[in-house]
Amino acid sequence: MNWLQLDLQFFSGEKTEKATPKKRQDARKKGQAAKSQDVNTAVVLLAVFMLFIVAGPFMKETIIGLFTESFQESMLTTLTEENVQSIFMKMLKESAIILAPVFGVALLAGIAANFMQIGFMFSTEAIQFKLEKIDPIKGFKRIFSLRAIVELLKSILKIALVGLVAFFVIWQRMDDIMTLSQTSAAAAMAVLADITVDVGLYASAVLLFLALLDFLYQKYDFEKTIRMSKQDIKDEYKNIEGDPLIKSKIKQKQREMAMQRMMQEVPRADVVITNPTHYAIALKYDEQKLDAPYVIAKGVDFVAQKIKYVAKENDIVMMENRQLARALYGQTEIGQAIPEEFFKAVAEILAFVYKTKGQV
Repeated sequence: MNWLQLDLQFFSGEKTEKATPKKRQDARKKGQAAKSQDVNTAVVLLAVFMLFIVAGPFMKETIIGLFTESFQESMLTTLTEENVQSIFMKMLKESAIILAPVFGVALLAGIAANFMQIGFMFSTEAIQFKLEKIDPIKGFKRIFSLRAIVELLKSILKIALVGLVAFFVIWQRMDDIMTLSQTSAAAAMAVLADITVDVGLYASAVLLFLALLDFLYQKYDFEKTIRMSKQDIKDEYKNIEGDPLIKSKIKQKQREMAMQRMMQEVPRADVVITNPTHYAIALKYDEQKLDAPYVIAKGVDFVAQKIKYVAKENDIVMMENRQLARALYGQTEIGQAIPEEFFKAVAEILAFVYKTKGQV
């Protein structure tokens, strides 16, 4: 093996080609797709804080009512074994009414974020137990891999940017914060809630921007992971289409079987029209099957000679007509009636054949 062959083998093994549709489909079956978890987090946070803007007044009134009713009952009612359960269940119900919209919006936002990234995908392979997942050596490699370093840098960047955004939002509202001690408790809670929602919205917007960048990176990394080598593509094609050698043998076997079936029909022919050496067309007229004579066998060269041999063995009349044989071969298929333009010529031949056999 020379150096050129070694180089070709080396480069054919490099994963430089884009993944084929089958490769992508197989990856999805394994639960692998370009997905950023940061997109889910950012979308969920943004949806929840937008809910606070819309449903904030209702939640405020419900929370105040819950605390008011709880303090009143604790002061006016003596807690006993009989009433503590009913009071607890009542408080739990009120808390569920407050938290249910938050959990519902978070759930819907998480599902929507997943669907926007990867569409509908269900795979049990991703949650299957595999020993390699608890392999300490592989775990150590994952911790100190390039991906781990990238994730660390992303986390630092997110913390830094979210911290800066929170600082600037709070700094802008510093005057309101400094006057909280001079306002009522209700007004102070309203200001703090407003500042919290502002911080959440701006932080969510920043996280969403970073998440979009992360999604692009994850897509690039995923495409790089599923790349294929030229040899991989060839092997996949062989698996799908079959080995070319085996495929050619199957086609050859199919041709042989078709040839055998065709030759079995030749003894039923009324006449065989020849070229005389290159073409042979076996015709049959059956008025119960078709209104015109039809082709039951045809061939050129070796196949034509075989048709004539079978016809001779079965005493089938052979008529030489070069132009008609060539035209019928080119314009008809096996089992197909002859075109109308050949009716007269074929009728004359069949009339001669029937007369010769004494059928007319």
